[in-house]
Amino acid sequence: MKILIISNSSSGLFGFRKALIEALSNIGHKVILLTRFSGKEKELKTMCDELIELPMERRGKSFFKETSCYKRISSILDLKNPDMVITYTIKPNLYAGILCAKKKIPYCVNITGLGTAFQNDGMTKKTIILLYKKALKRVKTVFFENPENRDIFLNNGIITKDKTHVLNGAGVNIKEYPFKPYPKNTETRFLFIGRVMKEKGIDEFLTVAKRIKQENENTFFDILGVMEDNYRDVIASYEAEGIVKYHGLQEDVRPFIEKSHCFVLPSYHEGMANTLLECGAMGRPLITSNIHGCLEAVMDGETGYLCKVKDADDLYEKMKKFIGLPYEKKEEMGRLSHEYIAKVFDKRKVVEETISVIMK
Repeated sequence: MKILIISNSSSGLFGFRKALIEALSNIGHKVILLTRFSGKEKELKTMCDELIELPMERRGKSFFKETSCYKRISSILDLKNPDMVITYTIKPNLYAGILCAKKKIPYCVNITGLGTAFQNDGMTKKTIILLYKKALKRVKTVFFENPENRDIFLNNGIITKDKTHVLNGAGVNIKEYPFKPYPKNTETRFLFIGRVMKEKGIDEFLTVAKRIKQENENTFFDILGVMEDNYRDVIASYEAEGIVKYHGLQEDVRPFIEKSHCFVLPSYHEGMANTLLECGAMGRPLITSNIHGCLEAVMDGETGYLCKVKDADDLYEKMKKFIGLPYEKKEEMGRLSHEYIAKVFDKRKVVEETISVIMK
């Protein structure tokens, strides 16, 4: 079978889908990747039969550029004539979905998160719903990473339940993110990994970090990830005060995870937060929002704590509670976190499940 996988990021494909790409290739399928080049192209070329660049802006709204992207996908579909198309992220989902339905090409769509479009009622949300209804008209299967996202699609009449399948996120490679012994130093080091933006809960994280740092100088707050421009001055100010340390985007986050005592992600919405899975797999307790896409990664009170979304006071209480735990309890939390993530979110199981559904 000739399978075309379309995504908005080559680095994202490598980071989250390489196990699926390799598995499909290993069982004899011809795999073609069509994606915006954002890094890891050399590595992807060794894993697939063909890698094709897709000119695309992740958040662009230029009519000319979006039309050009749509036409590019259409031409590749005609040229490669795939037996199956698999899409990730909103633009490939919509553009390729509409085209595959029109050209009668079998296709599967992955909803890895709803983004900001579904957070507020308005014309943007209504437009996205209409486009998704058109794009998923003839879809074989729509994969979701949590049941809430699926239910939103069902409640808005976008898709019927028989065409949906909920996965445990993208899963985590336990060998790449192995268990690491809990740090034995007396300080407490909190870690945030994610795009520095409002929707990831960075405002709440910063507010709590400042409050805790004033009470306990032996606490440290590390931030990793790409920064939105409107946060540059804010982060610089917090760094100047010695409250947080911003490390930028890191190629390898594992040394930071190993050094940390607890991972914190007070996100507003997620498909399934891979950072929670990675940190949990390495044996770190997790504090995150009590929302789907985050809560699935935590056994509340056993492997970490769930906090109210958009609530800095509740996040403060949970982080203070963690600081006050005996070392042995923190260590146990980390061990249980690893065991739970390895049992439920092992990437091998997620890939096997994905392929079995695609090939039905």
